Amino acid sequence: MLSSQRFDKIASNFATSEVHRSSPTIDALHETLGPQTGRALCDVACGAGHLALSFAAQGPARLVGVDPAPSMLEEFRALADDRGAKVEAVEAFAGELPFPDGSFDLVMSRLAPHHFPDLAAAVADMARLLRPGGQLAVIDLEGHEDQEIDALNHELEMLHDPTHQRSYTLDEWIQCLNDAGLNVPVARGSQAESPTGVPVKRWCEIASSGTEAEQAIRQRLTEAPPGHLDALGIRRTGREFLIPVRTCMVIGVKPLAETR
Repeated sequence: MLSSQRFDKIASNFATSEVHRSSPTIDALHETLGPQTGRALCDVACGAGHLALSFAAQGPARLVGVDPAPSMLEEFRALADDRGAKVEAVEAFAGELPFPDGSFDLVMSRLAPHHFPDLAAAVADMARLLRPGGQLAVIDLEGHEDQEIDALNHELEMLHDPTHQRSYTLDEWIQCLNDAGLNVPVARGSQAESPTGVPVKRWCEIASSGTEAEQAIRQRLTEAPPGHLDALGIRRTGREFLIPVRTCMVIGVKPLAETR
């Protein structure tokens, strides 16, 4: 797929990206899930593995990162080695995960599902991997309920990264997890991976968007109604725009097997 080919070339950008290394939503996810000691964890479309490795010190029984881009998995292994973490790196696409049913206690994916060409199939496959009572945790770019604002958001994301598919609203995420047979006790919208905002220049550097795309983003932001920017959490300081990387966080739980 084009997205895996593109990310294979820019993997080092994501290994060093401040947006991907840490964020308030990662902290919130840890606080919500609690310790994962002795549990089997899988990070789908893991990129450089920052989310998976944030659990490494907790002593999981198994820590797996899955990504279709070989260079991303190389970065994941290198970061794991730096931390002395034992991990498994598996090359595969979301929706084609090469594990038996019920292999994991926690499956997660961060800042990746907006690239999935078939979200429902990917979520169903991730849910398949869960043991009864297991959790699927997703942090991803959030769409907007207002169609005009959502259209602006989509245009900006496509300029930023042409392999972007779609940012889903919180309600759409809840429905998607429900359709995969999961209960959704946690659903939080209007989160931000960078509360202070990432300058457009840096935002484009991370994704290797290119000068032409960066200029087009700046032009579109300059022309956009201020209310639209406010709704997306985008702030202007002088000639620069600050991007919050607006996200939502959802956690689905696989029901326990019925007892007879």
